[in-house]
Amino acid sequence: MLPENPTRDEIAAVFAADRFATEAAGCRVVSGERDRAVAEMELSDVHRNAMGNVMGGAIFTLADFALAIACNIGEEPTVSVDHTVSFLRATRGAKLTATAVCDKPGRHLAFYTVVVEDDLGKQIARMTATCYR
Repeated sequence: MLPENPTRDEIAAVFAADRFATEAAGCRVVSGERDRAVAEMELSDVHRNAMGNVMGGAIFTLADFALAIACNIGEEPTVSVDHTVSFLRATRGAKLTATAVCDKPGRHLAFYTVVVEDDLGKQIARMTATCYR
């Protein structure tokens, strides 16, 4: 999908086609390289549930966006096939950042962990994912 060492602008151009994440949810590419990526989301009212907390779906969208970037740089097209998400706490912050890191690359299966933190330095969620190449 992406070459081995793309620029942030090249990554953002490819993932601009992920319109739900980029347009509806407001996810942005911070950085990316083979097996590692960082994405962020400025929080607004659209991300909140009826109780005023950030919706789990918004957090998952950001984590999944970072995962997609990390597993598609310098690799064959890769999709996730399984996720486990643990929501650790509600955020009081204004921005979330997701960092995806490959735990074990493989020819057909790869395993990743994505950590979502807020701008107050608190870990908000952790996701593990199995991906298929």
